[in-house]
Formats: sequence, structure tokens, C-alpha cells
Amino acid sequence: MATPPDSPVDDIVFELEPSRNLPKHRPVALEDLCRQTKFTRQEIRVMYRGFKQECPEGLVHEDAFKDIYAKFFPHGNSSLYAHYVFKAFDVNSNGAISFRDLLVTLSTLLRGSIYEKLRWTFKLYDINGDGCITRSELADIVVAIHELMGRKAHQVDEDRKAREQVDRVFRKLDINQDGVITLEEFIESCLKDEVIHKSLQAFDSAAL
Repeated sequence: MATPPDSPVDDIVFELEPSRNLPKHRPVALEDLCRQTKFTRQEIRVMYRGFKQECPEGLVHEDAFKDIYAKFFPHGNSSLYAHYVFKAFDVNSNGAISFRDLLVTLSTLLRGSIYEKLRWTFKLYDINGDGCITRSELADIVVAIHELMGRKAHQVDEDRKAREQVDRVFRKLDINQDGVITLEEFIESCLKDEVIHKSLQAFDSAAL
């Protein structure tokens, strides 16, 4: 039996557009999503069906995102790290992840170039979004990862190890030693230092 041709509706996904009033459904053409990502039409259809099944309202809010993370990391406290990852997924910074946000980020993480992946990782570490990573921001991420993996915070030995890790990585990333890490320094350091590259891959693998 021949497969029926796609209907116009099959080529549209609907996502919510949050606003100060009631959120509105907005049609998004599959072709637009194909152009913005590295996924095929069929892959997007499959992911959209799964997204709508898990998120019938069409948006993922931070509390729900944290609940999802908690299921994958039941032995640690995933709340803090999930907060940072949520901010990185929230492309429009409106407090909710739409299907488009999810798709764009997954396209970067799964099929992006090494430069695209490093830029996303930089965004994750640049907590306040000012275009550079400070020592305290790197420390916050490291602490969050330690908690995620079930290590106890505020214990002398664990705190010492975390500080040593932050100092070691920060010194190598801050090429000109001016106290902040720019995107250019971040990418250059990660590309030429295999140890840092692997360490950072371990850091953001939790986001997947």
C-alpha cells in the first residue's frame, strides 16, 4: 500500500509563545526548523511527537526540567546544575524552553562542529551572560557538577579538591592572565589542550 503524501498539517509544528498575557500557539513550518538545525524533516516529526507527549502544553519550565534531571542523577543533587543547563537551553531567555529552543540546542550538541559545541559550553559557564567567564563562575559550575555526581559540598576534602580543580583549569584557560576567560581564549585553550578538552567534555556530558 502506497504511503499517503504528507498533508500541510504534517509540515507544521505548533509551539507556545509566552507573553505577559496568555501564551499563544504559533505555527512553525518544518522547513524553517530544518534550515535552523541539522535535523531532517522526519527526525523533527519524531522528536515533536515525543515532545508533545511529554510536554502537552508545548513549553518546558525550569521546575519540570529539574525533575527530568533528578531522574537521571538520583544519587546526587542535580538542581543547581540543571538550573545552569536550563538557562543555556532557554535560547530566548524567557523562562521556558520551547520545541524550537530544544531542537536548536540539541542540533548544536549532537551535530554541531567542535567550535559550535565549545561556544555552547562557554555560554553554559558564562553564568551572567556578560561575554566572559570569571573564576567564581567556573567555581560555581564545578561545585554544581560535584553535587550532581553525589559528592558532598562543604566538606573540607571535597572543597579543597574543587578549588584545586578550578585553579588548575582557570590558569590554563586564562591565556593572558587578566582574571577573565574570553570566548577566544576558551576555544583556543580547549583546542590545543587535550586534558582540558576531555575535562570539559566530562563537564558538559551531563547536559546530554
